[in-house]
Amino acid sequence: MPAQKKRFVTAEDLYTLQQLSDVRISPDGGHVVYRLQRVDRKTEKKYSNLWVVPSGGGEPRQFTYGDQSDSSPRWSLDGTTLAFLSSRNSNGKPAQIHLIPFDGGEARKLTSIDGEIDLVGWSPDGRKLLCTVRKMDAEALEREKDEQKKKLGVVVRHYTRLFYKMDGYGYLPHERTHIWLVDARTGKGKQLTEGAIHDETFPTFSPDGRTIAFISNRTEEPDAYPDYDDIFIMPAEGGKPRKLTTPIGGKSMLSFSPDGKWLAYLGSEGENLHYKNTSLWIVPVDGSQPAKNLTEKYDLHTAADVITDFGAAETVAPVWSNDGKSIYFQAAVHGSTVLKRIDIAGKNMTEVIGEGGALGTVSFDKSQKQVAYFYGGMHDTPQAHLRELGGSTVRYLTHINRDYFASVKLPKVEEVWYKGADGTDLQGWIMFPPNFDPNKTYPSIFEIHGGPWTQYGKFFMHEFNYFASNGYVVYFTNPRGGRGYGEKHSKAIWGDFGGPGLRRLDEVR
Repeated sequence: MPAQKKRFVTAEDLYTLQQLSDVRISPDGGHVVYRLQRVDRKTEKKYSNLWVVPSGGGEPRQFTYGDQSDSSPRWSLDGTTLAFLSSRNSNGKPAQIHLIPFDGGEARKLTSIDGEIDLVGWSPDGRKLLCTVRKMDAEALEREKDEQKKKLGVVVRHYTRLFYKMDGYGYLPHERTHIWLVDARTGKGKQLTEGAIHDETFPTFSPDGRTIAFISNRTEEPDAYPDYDDIFIMPAEGGKPRKLTTPIGGKSMLSFSPDGKWLAYLGSEGENLHYKNTSLWIVPVDGSQPAKNLTEKYDLHTAADVITDFGAAETVAPVWSNDGKSIYFQAAVHGSTVLKRIDIAGKNMTEVIGEGGALGTVSFDKSQKQVAYFYGGMHDTPQAHLRELGGSTVRYLTHINRDYFASVKLPKVEEVWYKGADGTDLQGWIMFPPNFDPNKTYPSIFEIHGGPWTQYGKFFMHEFNYFASNGYVVYFTNPRGGRGYGEKHSKAIWGDFGGPGLRRLDEVR
């Protein structure tokens, strides 16, 4: 039987392709849970459910069902229960925390909070869930209760803050994001922080469960001074927070050391210096020493910055080794996101997972013998992968969209390195139409990314494949200012956005 002729990529394929995210390994290392999103072609609504796959390999099985959004799966410390967010039976209101036994049973709605919940995880004793909540505005709640006002909708907006709207979200509510604890048995929530001006983000429990660390900008006008993030420590049941001394600069992704004496975080140093690398830092919880930048001398940007139109690689908090002597972290390198390990003295760094694709949602089993992670490449949508630490074998746990990729002929991609205007090495890619004939002339599309402090790279882009499949030569590059090539490379356009890049285009013409 002759082989079936493969077709080219189309715009309508976006209805077919499913999107994987939230890859999390169970504490015992036996299973991996992930979120799988699909699109209903008729309504164009997006739905997602949770799936589970054995770490040793085997067929994934659907774990939650229904036309809703299930997300943010978090294993209990004993691995018997999954907490997650779900919009099921929400009637248009924000998703709520649900619990489901791993050995089978119905999901139980735990919370009924009038606000947007970001689920962080379980307390060390397994009795509570840590989350952040941004309550619904009073006027929004009032509209929900009054059919006439609900039908009329928003008739006026009044803002007193600089940051009032966001791409992909729209107009922001007036309420701020604060830290909550939710009883895992009763669902009763307790708000631990408050304030009409400040947000609290990236909360995390200390290993003994007695304290919570978080990040907050406590200036009088946080929107005007975005680099004035500070790290705070407070009692786990709430109380006055204590500020740690750290350099001025944006901060995120807190992580306690196993003994609770140190905090690792991702951050930059300086005000309005957007070209600066995001680095891996550690700071003692008792404030006895200044914060230390572990990755400065390696000139790394410690984030999962790779642009795609199909499932972002999530930057996750640094992960301490069980002995507290080293830390695992992500870094953007040459169009990829890699996983590295560094000792807490900052003297020795090794590569755990190298270049080749975009790596996100890294999670380890309790013994740290296995690491599960989100991984996307140039010619495949993101999948769940697993690696045995101490070995080189990578296990592909999922093959999402396998039938799709078997049916289409993807364009060929060629990686190129070339010299910039000042002799700097620059990286880019050329995507050729299927059945490309080098003796013919083709129209071309030059893709330019924004930011500009981010990177194109080795990650599936439906848009690029679609254009190439329609007869265009598509080329894209990381010009000066992009991430993944060191801080000097990023700084080159600081105060001169149209400088190095445009001068190079002039030379090409």
